[in-house]
Amino acid sequence: MGNNINPLLCDPETGLCELPETGNALASQEPEKLIDKVKIIYFTDPICSSCWGIEPQLRKLELEYGNAVELDIHMGGLLPDWSYNSGGISKPSDVAHHWDEVSQHYDMPIDGDIWLEDPLDSSYPPSIAFKAAQFQDPKKAVVFLRKMREFLFLEKKNITRWEHLAAAAVYSGLDEQKLKSDYDGPARESFQKDLQLAAQLGVRGFPTMIFVGSDQRKNIVRGSQAYKVYEDAVLALSAGAVKKAYDRSVAGLFQKYPTLTIREFAELAGTARAEAAILLKTLAESGKLQESQSKNGPLYHVEF
Repeated sequence: MGNNINPLLCDPETGLCELPETGNALASQEPEKLIDKVKIIYFTDPICSSCWGIEPQLRKLELEYGNAVELDIHMGGLLPDWSYNSGGISKPSDVAHHWDEVSQHYDMPIDGDIWLEDPLDSSYPPSIAFKAAQFQDPKKAVVFLRKMREFLFLEKKNITRWEHLAAAAVYSGLDEQKLKSDYDGPARESFQKDLQLAAQLGVRGFPTMIFVGSDQRKNIVRGSQAYKVYEDAVLALSAGAVKKAYDRSVAGLFQKYPTLTIREFAELAGTARAEAAILLKTLAESGKLQESQSKNGPLYHVEF
């Protein structure tokens, strides 16, 4: 793989948003020792379109194997700045059409017009904000990351701007003032440690997940994959992992996840995509769900 890789030019075939090659071998450093659960060391980035594309699979993995896995989220530093010209992308506007294509590939709504209307100059600010959120509450930090992605991919909000980070914090139940304090302070060092860990493990593309069993055996899954790939990675490392039944009803799924795309609902409910689209649209028209439209598809949600 050459140095012409552009981090924002995600490859639909591999499902990866890649960084330029550095020559480090993946997993050259052993992750910390584990005891029970399968640990998933997940390297991602708030603006990674392929990471948004695997939200359906990750949510299903949580529902079915949440008692057998521990998700450890790290930021990867996808876009430091625009001081490069490679991979067919040299400026923000080059990303717009690519994101629209990726949206169709993953069947997850992504509006590339953000790169024409209010482009981001880096993915570092939202990454640092996520690390700040982790200081407060790891579970709320996951909600915060999800909200940042919804702001970016569907609402075309530039999540390097504090006003949008603050709004995501309020939505997630985080203390906005503490988030800002940590963002300006220790979260920056924490983010740098994530970048160092990624370099040490040879992670060059996102999403990358390193599944680690209690005996330190590892399975590495790169890019966007079918759900069974993630499931098999867990089962291969944990003889005791048992698939849990979960509530697949509309009420049950929206109680667990207040926002769902059509693709997510279809994956979690186990229904055909076309049937899921009709059902969600009907529920929205009857006022039982809220529908937020975007250029490449809707997001359905319930009001708190």
